[in-house]
Amino acid sequence: MNKSLGTHPSDFNSELKLKGFKAYQVDVKSGGHSYNRKDFYKISLNTGSYIFHYADRSFETQETILFFGNPRIPYSCEVISQTDGYACLFTEDFLQLSERSESLLQSPLFKLGGTPILQLNPEQKASIATIYQKMMAEQDSDYAYKDELIRNYIGQIIHEALKMQPSENYPEHKNAAVRITAVFLELLERQFPVEDPNRPLELKTAKDFANQLAVHVNHLNSSVKEVTGKPTTAHIADRIISEAKALLQHTDWNIADIAYALGFDYPTYFNNFFKKKTGHIPKSIRAASL
Repeated sequence: MNKSLGTHPSDFNSELKLKGFKAYQVDVKSGGHSYNRKDFYKISLNTGSYIFHYADRSFETQETILFFGNPRIPYSCEVISQTDGYACLFTEDFLQLSERSESLLQSPLFKLGGTPILQLNPEQKASIATIYQKMMAEQDSDYAYKDELIRNYIGQIIHEALKMQPSENYPEHKNAAVRITAVFLELLERQFPVEDPNRPLELKTAKDFANQLAVHVNHLNSSVKEVTGKPTTAHIADRIISEAKALLQHTDWNIADIAYALGFDYPTYFNNFFKKKTGHIPKSIRAASL
């Protein structure tokens, strides 16, 4: 029987909001993840067998993994079996983003379509577990500068994980085109997940994003195409399709509500857009998930 992956108990919430950080040992008996917006970044070390679900894709993992959760990317997790684990939750404010720490959160570990799950060998597991144990001990200490020390521990875990990734995957903000593309992609992702059918997307076109970024739409388009190889409109369309699939599979909203939430004035427009991009009608995706 599948069990839900343990997450922080409800009494963690007030402490998390107050301090912006919490490290703990994973408890599989507590409530499981739901498919919705998380309020915190999460890094967890777990040994066992799991299935992670992201919108229209899933990852099945075994052995020991290091998982990176972004508060803007919804996911759920099923625990097939588990022996032990640690986790830490933290906010951007707690990390006190500098240019250096911001680049860590822009790494493939936290990006949509990146590499949020890494498999560890026994030596790597022992090394990372030691860092978690230090964080847990430090958060209960009276040391005046413990928050700074904990930030260093978080950075240490991220750096250890990045060393397992090919260096060519790292985003290097070397020029204006790269910077504007990174900001566009971040702004695009911040609109998701859609949680209220009565609050439709505000930014739906390349011109909408250009206006928000205070640049000419042609400059935005050329920058995004230069850096990613894909037009701005393709990124927007792909993300809307991804969210549409998630809403069809994980909510009971009717298709008209989903269409409106994603910025379409009429369900017919949404149906045509979805079929053009996927080759299927929305109703067939929902039927397949039942």
